[in-house]
Amino acid sequence: MPPALAPAVADLLRRSPDGLVAAVAQQHDTGEVLMLAWMDDEALRRTLSTGQATYWSRSRGEYWVKGATSGHHQAVREVRLDCDGDALLLLVDQTGPACHTGERSCFHRPLEVSRAAG
Repeated sequence: MPPALAPAVADLLRRSPDGLVAAVAQQHDTGEVLMLAWMDDEALRRTLSTGQATYWSRSRGEYWVKGATSGHHQAVREVRLDCDGDALLLLVDQTGPACHTGERSCFHRPLEVSRAAG
């Protein structure tokens, strides 16, 4: 059995009731926001120990290494924890598109914002 997530790291996390933490992937050199996924302690442990982004799929109920089937890998350069401990930022080197639709970023659909007069 692989070692658990280091207690010093695990103690910093504030998980959702289902044990997950939001993980935002960002291109390390451009700042482009690529995607949002979910991690539990094991996904974070795998990511930190392998340098490959590993997430928990809520829909499939299993771990997935980004790019394992598509070839569009995320080599992790750095992982940061936000001030509240409830979100992670992965600075990655993205190979190919990050989105399962084939788009570079999952955030490719802008919404119109109304500006208040004044």
